[in-house]
Amino acid sequence: MNDFEKSSQNLLSQFYDELITVDRKGVLTAQTYETSIRFLLVWCKKQNKKISSLTVQDLLYYLVERKTQGLDSLTMAKDISALRSFGTFLTQQGIWKENIALLLERPKSNRRIPSVLTVEQVDFLLSSIDISTPLGLRDRALFELVYSCGLRISEVSDLLLQNVHLSERLLWVHGKGDKERVVPFGDDAFFWLKKWLDEGRPQLVGHKMVATLFVNYAGKPISRKGIWKRFKELEAQTGIDAKVHTLRHSFATHLLAGGADLRSVQELLGHSDLATTQIYTHVDDEQLRDYHRDFFPK
Repeated sequence: MNDFEKSSQNLLSQFYDELITVDRKGVLTAQTYETSIRFLLVWCKKQNKKISSLTVQDLLYYLVERKTQGLDSLTMAKDISALRSFGTFLTQQGIWKENIALLLERPKSNRRIPSVLTVEQVDFLLSSIDISTPLGLRDRALFELVYSCGLRISEVSDLLLQNVHLSERLLWVHGKGDKERVVPFGDDAFFWLKKWLDEGRPQLVGHKMVATLFVNYAGKPISRKGIWKRFKELEAQTGIDAKVHTLRHSFATHLLAGGADLRSVQELLGHSDLATTQIYTHVDDEQLRDYHRDFFPK
C-alpha cells in the first residue's frame, strides 16, 4: 500500500467513525457515504489533485464523470449528501476552510413507486415455505414477521430475543439512525414465531447462548445476506417477482388501503419524514387506476 492509499484509508476511517459516533448515522448510511467518498478519492488520485485544494468546480467535474457512468438521480443525490457530510468533516479537521460542498445542489429525484404484492400473493409466497424442518420454521416466522411489522432486512436480522414480547405481541425494533420503535405483530406472525421458538430454534441453537432471534443452520446469528439468499430461493420457487423489502412495502400499502392513517404508518415503519411514507399513497393511486381500467373499461 503506497502513501496515498494509506492516507486515503486513514481519512476514510476517521470520516466513518465521525458519521457513526458524532453524527449518529446508521451503519448502512455510513457505509454508503464511505463508498461515495472512496470514489472521490480515487478520482482525485487519477486527476492528481489533493483533497485540501479541491474547488467547487472540481467537485462538479467529479459529479459529471459519475453521471456519465450511468448513475440515476437518486444515487447522485446520495453522492452529494455524502460530499456535504465529508465537507463538514474536512472543515472540522482544518483541511478545508469552509464546506464548499454545501454549494452543490441535489438533483430532484423522481422517486420510483415501490412494487407491492397483493394479500393473496403474500399468502401464496409464505405458505409455499416447507415447514417440516427447523430452517423452514425459521423462514416462515421470519418472513411473517417482516410482513406483519414492516421490518427492514437489517432490523429482522439484528432483532434480539430479549426484544420480542410474545404475550404483548410487541417487538422492540432498533432501526435506522439508532432510532428505536415498538411495533405490534398479528396472529399469523404470533403463531409461527411461537412455533419457531418452541420447536425450531432449540434444535439449531442447542445449549449455545445466542442473543438474536433468528439463527442460521449452525445456530449462529443469521446475516442479511443469508435472509436475502433464502428469499431469492422462494422467489424462484413461487415465480413471484419480489424482494424482502417488497414485504415491507406491501405491509404499508395494505395498512393504508385498510384505512390506517399516514402518521400511524409512519411510526410503524420508523420513517423520520412523513414525505417518505407518502410514497405509499401513490401506490394506492396506481391500484385505483388498475381497478378503474379493469372494471370500468370505457
